[in-house]
Amino acid sequence: MLNLIDALHGRLTRRGVCAVILMSMIGPVQQAGAATLVETVARVKRSVVAVGTYMPTRSPALSFGGTGFVAGDGLTVITNSHVVPDVIDTERKEALGVLVATAEGVSFRPAVLEVRDREHDLARLRLSGAPLVPLSVGDAGQAAEGQALAFTGFPLGVVLGLHPVTHRAMLSAITPAVMPVRSAQGLNPRVISQLRGAGFKLFQLDATAYPGNSGSPLYDPETGVVMGIINMGMVKGGRENAITNPSGISYAVPAQHIHALMQQKSP
Repeated sequence: MLNLIDALHGRLTRRGVCAVILMSMIGPVQQAGAATLVETVARVKRSVVAVGTYMPTRSPALSFGGTGFVAGDGLTVITNSHVVPDVIDTERKEALGVLVATAEGVSFRPAVLEVRDREHDLARLRLSGAPLVPLSVGDAGQAAEGQALAFTGFPLGVVLGLHPVTHRAMLSAITPAVMPVRSAQGLNPRVISQLRGAGFKLFQLDATAYPGNSGSPLYDPETGVVMGIINMGMVKGGRENAITNPSGISYAVPAQHIHALMQQKSP
């Protein structure tokens, strides 16, 4: 009996040692995963810019529109179409451009609207001068529901300075590019037409995106490769509740439409 107890005790001890070894192996892996996002955010932030217009006679001189990110050759900025105004008051010296953080501080760099894709809510801007650090745009076809993602932008604008903010997100669903309606009364001819022939899909995210996040890159937390671009968040009630009462549901345009935008020739 004593030998049996000793043997059982030895087996349990060995199991305990194995468990300790296994936990010590798991711990560093989890920490490494967390460190990866820290490193990725540091890289991504260099390529995230604020998009808006500057008018020297206006107060405030800068009108913030949303977020954008640098892609391609470092002189291309991708953002949402709704972030870029339709009309620029050039007579009053208003200029479209981006705010960039440098070692010397924050600078405004003028930009030109090259291509606008209203259907997919995308716009491509062109900078002049020295190129910035671009982000790589990936293959959104590889994205899967349940995948962990992140996005970086300026959710509340740049009133307090150019400080990019990062949010975690989960790809909850890949859905038609049609906003849901509360009841059958909301099914007007335009919505029905969209439901029947929705030409593309959106990423639905389990994350809160604020108005200033429009144009934020949605990327893989480990690689920083862009999988899409934030373009809207669901709001409880009216648009005025976008900050005070967000729904926690946001949407992003998949990266294949960014690729198509970058390949279009400017008029």
